[in-house]
Amino acid sequence: MLPTVRRAVGADAEGLSRLAALTFPLACTPRTSADFLATHIATRLDPDSFRRHLADAACVLLLAEVGDGADPVGYTMLLAGEPDDEDVRAALRLRPTVALERFYVHPDHHGSGVSDVLMRHTLTAAAGTGAAGAWLGVSEENGRANAFYARHGFEAVGRKTFHIGDASEDDVVRERPLADLSGRRGTSAPGPA
Repeated sequence: MLPTVRRAVGADAEGLSRLAALTFPLACTPRTSADFLATHIATRLDPDSFRRHLADAACVLLLAEVGDGADPVGYTMLLAGEPDDEDVRAALRLRPTVALERFYVHPDHHGSGVSDVLMRHTLTAAAGTGAAGAWLGVSEENGRANAFYARHGFEAVGRKTFHIGDASEDDVVRERPLADLSGRRGTSAPGPA
């Protein structure tokens, strides 16, 4: 069964938090400490954090639902604006930009088509922000995620360091144009030399 996708509202914060607590560890490497995971889940993926994101005009949260389940089976978070990370700013070629900060699907729905439907809606929402391009960072060790993002038009354009607790990991910076979804054209900025 394919999902319905909609913009999240305040009442969704609890379900989003439960899904995030389940899915975030799946994107981490085996080197990620259990202490860091527990702290991150408790302080950055709690219901209040989701309520703050939902109140932020620069943030778009979408969720995927299947049937009449109480919790979503997937969610994404877009964040409009120039990235803080210098390596990301240097790698991106399209402006204005929007970050695909989070893209998670419940493991019971991997391979079911939920991810593809959710990505289509997410890219449409990203184009709706007026951005010329969307970008994300993904662990270079996550082959499945890298293949998925490449299939959806996200090209590797650079690298960045992702700090996770006391450890650092290397991420691939991926970017894709949104003009094919919005009909608008943004400005192209040169990538790294």
